[in-house]
Amino acid sequence: YFIQSNLSGMALVQRLRSLALNHSGTLSAIRCFSDLAKLRDSWNPNPSFDPNKMTDFIDDQNQELHTKMRQFLSNDKSFIPQYNLSLEDERELALRRLKALCDEKFISVHFFSTNPTAIFAAHENTSIVDGATATKMTVQFNLFGGTVLKLGTARHKEVLDGIDSLTNIGCFGLSELGYGNNAVEMETTATYDPETDEFVIHTPSVKAQKYWITNGAVHANHMVVFAQLMTGEENNGIHGVLVKIRDEQGNTMPGVTIHDMGIKMGLNGIDNAKISFDNVRVPRENLLNKDSEVHEGGEYVTNISGNNRARFLKVADQLLSGRICIASMSQGASKACMAIALKYSATRLTAGPAGKSDYPILGYQLQQHALIPLLAKTYIFDIALKQIQAMYAKFSVPGRDVYTVSHREIVMMCCAIKAITGWHINNAATISRERCGGQGYLAANRFGPAIAGSHSSMTAEGDNSVLMMKVVMEYLADMAVKMNPAKNLPAFLGLMAPAYTPGVVLRKGKAGSGSDIEYMRRIIDLREKLLFINVAKKMAVKVADKSVLRAKRFEMWSEQHQDLVQAAGRAYSEKLISDICHEKIRSADPTLQPVLQKLYNLYLITVLQENIAFFLTNNLISRRGASSLRDDYDRLIKEIAPDALALADGFGITEEMLSAPIARDWELFNSYDNAGEMKEYEARVR
Repeated sequence: YFIQSNLSGMALVQRLRSLALNHSGTLSAIRCFSDLAKLRDSWNPNPSFDPNKMTDFIDDQNQELHTKMRQFLSNDKSFIPQYNLSLEDERELALRRLKALCDEKFISVHFFSTNPTAIFAAHENTSIVDGATATKMTVQFNLFGGTVLKLGTARHKEVLDGIDSLTNIGCFGLSELGYGNNAVEMETTATYDPETDEFVIHTPSVKAQKYWITNGAVHANHMVVFAQLMTGEENNGIHGVLVKIRDEQGNTMPGVTIHDMGIKMGLNGIDNAKISFDNVRVPRENLLNKDSEVHEGGEYVTNISGNNRARFLKVADQLLSGRICIASMSQGASKACMAIALKYSATRLTAGPAGKSDYPILGYQLQQHALIPLLAKTYIFDIALKQIQAMYAKFSVPGRDVYTVSHREIVMMCCAIKAITGWHINNAATISRERCGGQGYLAANRFGPAIAGSHSSMTAEGDNSVLMMKVVMEYLADMAVKMNPAKNLPAFLGLMAPAYTPGVVLRKGKAGSGSDIEYMRRIIDLREKLLFINVAKKMAVKVADKSVLRAKRFEMWSEQHQDLVQAAGRAYSEKLISDICHEKIRSADPTLQPVLQKLYNLYLITVLQENIAFFLTNNLISRRGASSLRDDYDRLIKEIAPDALALADGFGITEEMLSAPIARDWELFNSYDNAGEMKEYEARVR
């Protein structure tokens, strides 16, 4: 009846009530249809802010794109989740969904030349409905497309022109089975043959297979292959070469071997492959030659200064924007998890004061203390991410008057925000699933795919812990200049002063308070400084023999002090996020600032609590101050909780995009046999 009826919502309710004399089960169904919505509405009929204004603030840029994408994703029925699919069907569905988004022109590789933040917005919205589609998107448009755009020239225009339409589907051949984080040492070679004016692409060993290649198992026809570029006996370092891996009929090209990697723990709409090459010949012109060229005859020229490692960093530069893409996807998934968990928690009734099942679990302190801090982090990380996106856009698109930052700063920020948001989606999805009980275990309620996707966020395009190491290395390189007293004595003394100043002086005699924002910001800043001074001291090895020096530094870095390195990377990341959010919230609409300040305050307290041993042992907080943090923590959660559903609505995610029964009418979903699928349910409620 729900499917066939053309009646509007309330008219349908009235019609079903009229049938209830003979169909008591229908009355029960319609009662739950309205009662669950009423429960959500009754949680707080008068939130302290307008969720629509909050959406505009959170979206920050590309508001029109966000709005149009949400409308499209809410109305296009191909985005209704499907779960009981074969591997082949799941992959084809992900491709169809990506094609639908491309046809609507929501994303273009050329946005990297005009508005990179639009690409990040497309990733965020797509990840809310399907992480596999979003992953195929990031490889097609960022890793493959962005690399061809930025490293290629006019001679690669034919390939570039087919990217937006998916006429040319590509993959990114960087990682090898034996060379992931240390890709600069990869084995694949691209050897110039002067007799034929071609490059010979070759995989010399099993470890040299290109590995985890998204789009490679089924859909891609082109690949950017990163390889050691050989001219004569000279190894010129890693460069990118376009290689056609399938013909127009989808047949694998001669000399190319593609192995389907099969079923993974999640995101099975992605067709991952391991790919190898047996002396595959491609024209010399297939070298992506914006910065380096091999002329006919074999002369190698480059405008990249430095050694082979410097050339590698240049050609792999698209990994920076890739990390922002992954952070955007992580945030989209975190927002969805928080919205689903909070909406369900407001309607799941259990024992109240009288022992009746008439009290929403969102009212329980247990539920609030599990979800509200995660909600605060989701907001704070999102605010920081949007500003980092803007800074990246300024850096990569000349003439955009947003921010001015150095390349080193961009590298550090991209690494930091990718790692922090990747770890966060794992926590958000796992804890939300647990707090939704058995309902959270059902695939249709979305936490399972989010948990599986989070593990990709933690290791794809840079293991998060390795990215923390990268942050620390870049930070130390910047410190090295400032720590030379012969060149800049005042800067050296200012940098080293916290290490020789009593903690009670550094905190200006304050005991510590979770309601003193400036105090908390100060000691978070001091934590970063003290940890990096400590790392720098550990690494200050003085040995004349260079080989012995390298070995000693490796020992200090990798074998003795890695916990310290990781702590320093986290300290930088958390201070970065704190500083960005402090400034951005001050510019928010005045009606939004009170709740945003509470979220920010809760975030700062959480950082202190998670690192309380450091703050206590360095006397940056007193024992009395540390114990009082809990009171402020409890108070803030209690103050934020009434606005929890409004904050979830502030993400701007529609019910259709969430498409989780527990976020909508979960009693209706369980009133008929649906085998855990959403198609019939969506037909009933849309």
